Amino acid sequence: MILVRHGQSEFNVVYSQTRVDPGIPDPRLTEEGHRQARLAAERLAAERLAGRDLTLILSSPYTRALQTAQILADALDLPIAIEPMVREHCRFHCDVGSLRSELALAWPALDFGTLPERWWHGALDETEEELARRSRHFREHMAGRENWDRIAVVTHWGFIRSLTGTQVTNGELLSFDPVQGSASPLGT
Repeated sequence: MILVRHGQSEFNVVYSQTRVDPGIPDPRLTEEGHRQARLAAERLAAERLAGRDLTLILSSPYTRALQTAQILADALDLPIAIEPMVREHCRFHCDVGSLRSELALAWPALDFGTLPERWWHGALDETEEELARRSRHFREHMAGRENWDRIAVVTHWGFIRSLTGTQVTNGELLSFDPVQGSASPLGT
């Protein structure tokens, strides 16, 4: 599968400069974030031309991930499925999501059917152990899924770090084999 970190968000801009949580719940992409998502779409299109035929985008329900996934889906003509297991490690205000009903209004073409109304972690204190358990569960789920190698997953820094041990920047892509547990930068 290909893991895609969402494009730069309003939170990322402030936090990267100050290292202080600016208190922005469920932030949107910045213009730079939109540009990063378009570049990620170009890289995924190149993978398709090289024979890696993607068939699905799984996306975290956070707005920044959904916006990134929509850009990818529009460019590649792929469906998007919502996957709350790949949400961010809940530690900052940006990790407070939008209610399912709000997301369904914002993205009426997407199916939020089984997503609970309040789907993110209960407080801003998700432990590393909880995150590791969630990422292990996702890995096991995907390893047992047919055609996992044809899926792009739009997710977050903390989740990718927990799943792969790799830290990635906004818009970066990483190949991940859930059977072997191995990760590498896309194209290597």
